[in-house]
Amino acid sequence: MLRAGIVGLPNVGKSTLFNALTAQTAALAANYPFATIEPNVGIVPVPDERLEPLAKLVKTEKIIPATVEFLDIAGLVRGASKGEGLGNQFLANIRETDTVIQVVRCFEDESVIHVEGAVDPRRDIETIQIELALSDLATAERRREKAQKGAKAGDKTARAEIGVLDRLLRVLEKGQSARTAELSNEELALARNFFLLTMKPTIYAANVDEEALLNPHANHGVQAVYEIAESEAAECVVICAQLEAELVALPSAERLDYLSTLGVSTSGVDQLIRSAYHLLGLMSFLTAGEKEARAWTIAQGTRAQQAAGVIHSDIERGFIRAEVVSYDDLMSAGSYAAAREKGLLRLEGKDYIMREGDVVHFRFAV
Repeated sequence: MLRAGIVGLPNVGKSTLFNALTAQTAALAANYPFATIEPNVGIVPVPDERLEPLAKLVKTEKIIPATVEFLDIAGLVRGASKGEGLGNQFLANIRETDTVIQVVRCFEDESVIHVEGAVDPRRDIETIQIELALSDLATAERRREKAQKGAKAGDKTARAEIGVLDRLLRVLEKGQSARTAELSNEELALARNFFLLTMKPTIYAANVDEEALLNPHANHGVQAVYEIAESEAAECVVICAQLEAELVALPSAERLDYLSTLGVSTSGVDQLIRSAYHLLGLMSFLTAGEKEARAWTIAQGTRAQQAAGVIHSDIERGFIRAEVVSYDDLMSAGSYAAAREKGLLRLEGKDYIMREGDVVHFRFAV
């Protein structure tokens, strides 16, 4: 399951966003630093409008969407890399995630304290970036010392690691993210083994008030966040965490109706989840039968036999063939039988590259 960590300075709206994401109010959204100490964890369904029609087609009432695990991590302050505030715990929690969602405050509200005294999105991002880079700098220096010993012993991989680490160290010493270093695909593969915090794919969530949601590009803070995201090949999503948390109390249809009155076509929460999928190169395939209609998460480029293993290791081990039909073709045909008669349902082997929206039945024997 994809794990996404929600991070940021104290009082930027992390716990409010978490409440909206998980459609509950378990996280303590208090107006003081470190209201969140242990990370709150929530399992959130991935929006997928295909599942309900698919369930109706196969006459099942059980729908199981793909899910994302969100962690609401304690707010970070200057000096976190040296243990200030809850720094050590904050950094350890980030290390356990696949992607980072950094909430950046882009709204003014005198009743909500800002830990730095004033709202400045560019400075806030820089504060977190520097702390993470300092932590990574220490990690990379230790890894380089280890690689040097291996290189002296004739280890070719260790020699290659030194070259990559030297490039990363030059970036980290400037307080920049490791993901901004120019590395080849082979070098990137080595770099991922260092488990650096600033190598993690990042989504910036520019948190605005409801008024700014109507025209976010007029907000100077949002503009700054977009510029930083673009410079790092990261993603940026504009949200109003407070509005999203309030919408949780409404039925799904009413939420969309209310958003449309604001000139917004989709929920910021849905955008965040989709951005996480896109950033990590993930996709979904579907299964549907009498028991359930279900979405499964895989990486883009996954082969059929590997995809079978996501359902169960026995299916991967005993893989014979995959019966595959695209969601659009199946819905257009109206049934599996009709899709088969029209030649839309195909038999694919273990090396078939799965596509987004494939509806699959795996044949296997163990």
